[in-house]
Amino acid sequence: MENREFYNTIFKRKSVRSYVNEPLSGEKIDEIKSFARSLKPLYPDIQTELKIISGEDVKSLIPQKKAPHYIAVFSENQEGYLTNIGFMLQQMDLYLSANGIGSCWQGIPKPSKEVLKTSRLEFVILIAFGNPKEELHRRISQFKRNSLTDITDMEGMDELLEPVRIAPSATNSQPWYFTGNNGLIHCYCKKLNFLKAKLLAKWNKIDMGIAIYHLTVSARHHKKSVEIIQDQDGEANPPKGYYYIASVIIN
Repeated sequence: MENREFYNTIFKRKSVRSYVNEPLSGEKIDEIKSFARSLKPLYPDIQTELKIISGEDVKSLIPQKKAPHYIAVFSENQEGYLTNIGFMLQQMDLYLSANGIGSCWQGIPKPSKEVLKTSRLEFVILIAFGNPKEELHRRISQFKRNSLTDITDMEGMDELLEPVRIAPSATNSQPWYFTGNNGLIHCYCKKLNFLKAKLLAKWNKIDMGIAIYHLTVSARHHKKSVEIIQDQDGEANPPKGYYYIASVIIN
């Protein structure tokens, strides 16, 4: 499903915040669990764990509508682990949307203490999901995103980077910037002041994983191979106001 269906889904997915108050069928949950086991990590050496839990097992300091189901994501705390989670879980986000299921990244709610005790790894984030009580998809004109000239200085890369431009991010912060050429793209994240960093620094690293995954889907859609690396030159020469995350070789 990944290449064609995920590419098409990128241009219509949205964050669903209202759900039918009924659980999905056991068969659907089994299919989601099966797909979760196939998620491809950005950094394979980082151990992760996903648990499907009910809305009753989720707590939030801010009152909000609950979904019938959540994916609780846990990870080893290693260099790059947040970007790795973003890369992996955006696969799930697109899978759910492509299969008629609403979903939404959840930065504030947390699993109950009982759920947290079931994993020895660090809790990272939740994704809500279920049958949508609102429109599942949107038109491309409904995306509120920066222009391509705001996120890259590369020319002739519009078609490749358009799916990246419309990637989701926490509070729609769109922290990414891309430099390089059609064979090697360097990915950078916006530096934040002290106050913004307290709110968004963690989520922006997850956002970068989401954007890098969209870039890989786009490249493969255009019949190109992808390799994600750490590049010394890219790391040593970030644009002003940004820091280095990773580089993507595209052939």
